[in-house]
Amino acid sequence: MKPIKLIISAFGPYAGLMPAIDFEQFENKGLFLISGDTGAGKTTLFDAICFALYGETSGTYRNTKNLRSEYAKDGTESFVDFYFFHQGKNYHIYRSPSYDRKKQRGEGVITEKEKAVFYCEDETPIEGIANVTAAVRELLHIDAKQFKQIAMIAQGEFWDLLNAKTEERTAIL
Repeated sequence: MKPIKLIISAFGPYAGLMPAIDFEQFENKGLFLISGDTGAGKTTLFDAICFALYGETSGTYRNTKNLRSEYAKDGTESFVDFYFFHQGKNYHIYRSPSYDRKKQRGEGVITEKEKAVFYCEDETPIEGIANVTAAVRELLHIDAKQFKQIAMIAQGEFWDLLNAKTEERTAIL
């Protein structure tokens, strides 16, 4: 899988729609490293990609209940829009977390339910949380845990890898 573009809105620390992250600039570079100062947003990017693909965060120490930015305005939608290329085809996943927001009319709060849509070029989109996650697993032939072990080692979890038993480390690597 090769990432192409990532768009996030009201996700993690980002209150609004962020400029798209264009991964195509790294197209001819092979592997690339996402680095930066503490608090720069690296983990949020990994959370966004992992959430788009599998409906989970990138680390075991965070959950999806708090993905909506606490700084987001009431009218701002929370979502991740992830575009990638795999085995000769372009794919696009749109996923939004469940979150509470003020009602547009009257008083009170309404819960926006999690949504997921998986697009593959000219094929009919796949909708629904479980359906999208299953389609991603079938396409990539790996589940969320395997993806996290292959594509990234989230902050704080490198220690788990270092302290894993030989059999576990061998399976991971």
